[in-house]
Amino acid sequence: MSLLKSASTVSLFTLASRVTGLVRDVLFASVYGVSPMTDAFFVAFRIPNLFRRIFGEGAFSQAFVPVLSACKEERGDAGAHALIDHVATLLVWVLLLVCVVGIVGAPVLVWALASGFHPAAFDATVVMTRWMFPYIGFMSLVALAGGILNTWRKFAVPAAAPVLLNVAMILAIVVANPWFERHGIVPIYSQCVGVILGGILQLSLQLIALRRLGMLPRLGRSLRALQTAWTDPGTRKVLRLMGPALVGVSVAQISLLINTQIASHLAPGSVTWITNADRLMEFPTAMLGVALGVVLMPQLAAARASRNDAEYSAMLDWGLRLVVLLSVPCAVGLLLFAKPLVATLFNYRAFTVLDVDRTAAALMNYGVGLLGIVAIKVLAPGFYARQDTGTPMRIAIGVLVLVQVLNYFLVPPLQHAALTLSISIGAAVNALLLLAVLVRRGSYRPLPGWGRYLLQVIVASALLAVFLLWGANAFDWAGAHVEKFRRIWSLALMLITSCAIYFIALRLTGVKVMALLRH
Repeated sequence: MSLLKSASTVSLFTLASRVTGLVRDVLFASVYGVSPMTDAFFVAFRIPNLFRRIFGEGAFSQAFVPVLSACKEERGDAGAHALIDHVATLLVWVLLLVCVVGIVGAPVLVWALASGFHPAAFDATVVMTRWMFPYIGFMSLVALAGGILNTWRKFAVPAAAPVLLNVAMILAIVVANPWFERHGIVPIYSQCVGVILGGILQLSLQLIALRRLGMLPRLGRSLRALQTAWTDPGTRKVLRLMGPALVGVSVAQISLLINTQIASHLAPGSVTWITNADRLMEFPTAMLGVALGVVLMPQLAAARASRNDAEYSAMLDWGLRLVVLLSVPCAVGLLLFAKPLVATLFNYRAFTVLDVDRTAAALMNYGVGLLGIVAIKVLAPGFYARQDTGTPMRIAIGVLVLVQVLNYFLVPPLQHAALTLSISIGAAVNALLLLAVLVRRGSYRPLPGWGRYLLQVIVASALLAVFLLWGANAFDWAGAHVEKFRRIWSLALMLITSCAIYFIALRLTGVKVMALLRH
């Protein structure tokens, strides 16, 4: 399967995930609005996600996928299956322990993340954290299964799985929420049921795909099997690579923890405003950055295993050109068109005009660093494929310090919006440092034509900026008096016209988009 076809498959299912996620978020905002209880839910949901990024698609995947790819190249399917069995056995035992400790220690975790919450919101966060903590186990095993399937270039199922979480949470709003209200249970607790159901459904789908592939892990249940898994050379290599990756991912999560802690001490609703901005920012990040990262990781690792440095560098160059092509106009959109986006998607029922303004302020600041946020998804796999997890770790530590220094100066005047601005600046610096190291080491050699290419993208994006600036001020997007279908159709027309302006401008400047994609 070609890189383009693979990336397109992942992007298509990622789009389905983001669309269903958007439906979920719109329903959530209209039913629950913005309140201390919504802040409580988002913090409670963030805690298992924090650990999931460490044990799941974070440090674990960064270490596991390159080792599995190399094992498959060197020892074939049988050797790879033995490694999968050992890694899965060790992972399951670790996850059981983590889930038990997390449920018992939920009050400590909530205090570490949001000590500024009012007592009622704090207690609700603890309850919801305990309900949702097993989600870590499901999603970490989903990440294991996804890594296996991606190594065998079966990208569709891992990319489609997140849709099931969104569907489960939508059903929780539509079906479980009224039932909770009728029985005197805090309605937002219904979302915890949706999260756990979503985790079960995602894992079930992945296990079915692994069975069909013939790579379903055989778990060892005895202490002897655990010891065998622990002493396996492949497992030890994964653990050795996980060390620096764990520090690197943990640094990013510490930054998120600190930012959430700061937000809990700001105006009630700050966590929710930032979370809603995150959702919209994740559209281009997931559609392009995550899709390319998922597809490139195993193929970069295979190129390194076969010592094909030219192919390795060419794949990175192709990925970075697509990042620039598609993330620059998205960044322009976030900077100039944030309020119309937020108003059209969320400004209904319990979600007020004030909430629109606060969410839009956070979203605009993500536009500053969107190119860096997306580029990291392509640049970091360039290191992981070489089984170098130490360099991204050291860069991440430096960026953590930078982000918190920025928070110190920016939060007093900008409040919650400062937290997204500092993350954006940190991501831009992170991406530049990753790129500089790859180039300095000779791992990545940019192909000719980058100067002209960047100029062409800038010219097309400037024309797009003029149109979006006009559109943002030509229509009153927010307010209860604005008819919602008029907003929806106006937004759809703006987006379609924006795409046409950008790609026509690219064509007139000489960029052959289809040729780039085919290449």
